Amino acid sequence: MYKLSFDGITKKFGGAVAVNNVSLNIRRGEFVSLLGASGCGKTTLLRIIAGFARADSGTISIDGQRIDHLPPGKRGIGFVFQSYALFPTQTVAENIGFALDLRRDSRADIAKRVTELCEIVQLQGKEDRYPHELSGGQQQRVALARALAPKPEIMLMDEPLSALDAKIRARLRAEIRSVTDLLGITTVYVTHDQEEALAMSDRVAVMDGGVIRQVGTPMEIYHGPADNFVAGFIGDSNVLAAMLAGKGKAVLQGCGRAIDVVGNLEQAGACIVSVRPEHIEFRPADGASDSFNGTIRDVSFKGQLIRARIVTAQGNTVIADVWSTDWQNSGLAAGDSVTWSIAPGKALVFASESAL
Repeated sequence: MYKLSFDGITKKFGGAVAVNNVSLNIRRGEFVSLLGASGCGKTTLLRIIAGFARADSGTISIDGQRIDHLPPGKRGIGFVFQSYALFPTQTVAENIGFALDLRRDSRADIAKRVTELCEIVQLQGKEDRYPHELSGGQQQRVALARALAPKPEIMLMDEPLSALDAKIRARLRAEIRSVTDLLGITTVYVTHDQEEALAMSDRVAVMDGGVIRQVGTPMEIYHGPADNFVAGFIGDSNVLAAMLAGKGKAVLQGCGRAIDVVGNLEQAGACIVSVRPEHIEFRPADGASDSFNGTIRDVSFKGQLIRARIVTAQGNTVIADVWSTDWQNSGLAAGDSVTWSIAPGKALVFASESAL
């Protein structure tokens, strides 16, 4: 039995469909991210699960029992808001213990739970401070602890790290995952940040236009995208127009030579070939018959990687990533002629109508 399930969830605002017949089963203790651009429906779906919005159709179940008729406070779900929504006139301890006070737990029990949570989220010694006396990262920890206080078995998080700088986000996402694992909490996490989703999640649900395009592990989503939208949204990809020449073969536009491709397309015709930058290989021009010619237009330093933009003989541009140390040893520079190719088994083919 799944811990959390939603089936056929649909929500419209006037004539606009925000969530369109979305279904997903989430296992106990699993960390699942809803990933997508603004307006894709991910936050609306999260609010429906929490009970802050009502679906037009569909069901929501916890441990096999429907809960979509229950108000938010009766669903046993914790929620961390994007804005944290801390009470400015309450201390850290009072914010964390707020829900426990509402349900009239004893002062001793509240104090014990607040102490436990402050240790878990590393806020010891700050119990008497007010939100304005805390950093953004500390405020986020208070919001997390407050949501954890009633001991929910399911946690919903709506882009809780979006207001923080990159280094703090990287540290806190590891802490959030550590806390949810420690407590065995089933978590649904909304984000538009693909790096965040890939780093934190057991599975990622990529959303677009109110539907889930693909659900899978981070590895599955990155290396085996279901369509060209997912390939383009997750990480960077070279999108090349081509003609399918039978199953497993395609001719890149203007090149006149077939390459091996991976995908389920079989009928000849227009298609899209998608290749990750790290799967474009290049070297000084040598005229090899199994490769393509081009010129390095420019390069950019990305720390461990160098990204080169290569203008092909047909006037298209492909991007290629190489390790900085390999680039230093290559002797290449912007303006040099190169021979480039696609690593075996790394050219993915999709139907052309799935292009962005």
